Amino acid sequence: MISVIVPVYNSEDTIAACIESILGQSFTDWELIIVDDGSTDNSGHICDQYQDDRIHVIHQANQGRTAARWAGVEAATGDWINFVDSDDTFPIDALLFLSQGISRET
Repeated sequence: MISVIVPVYNSEDTIAACIESILGQSFTDWELIIVDDGSTDNSGHICDQYQDDRIHVIHQANQGRTAARWAGVEAATGDWINFVDSDDTFPIDALLFLSQGISRET
């Protein structure tokens, strides 16, 4: 299993696309750990709207990106950890290629 960790801070314009790109992965043995790092916009609420057992949302006071990533690592249960920024999206086979140890040029 791959634990995907996304630190989020005031990303209401991009976080839904990020989450949707992970939900749409062809490889399905993953968990998504979203760490809302004290967002003052609607980011935390957007994250809470997703109803998938593989998604875990952590809300914490703002401590910075590094602390948010560590909170995600502490909550992770996967064999592998992958960090994704809240304004990034994944191609549909990204986790499949990672799980196979294949490097793919784009």
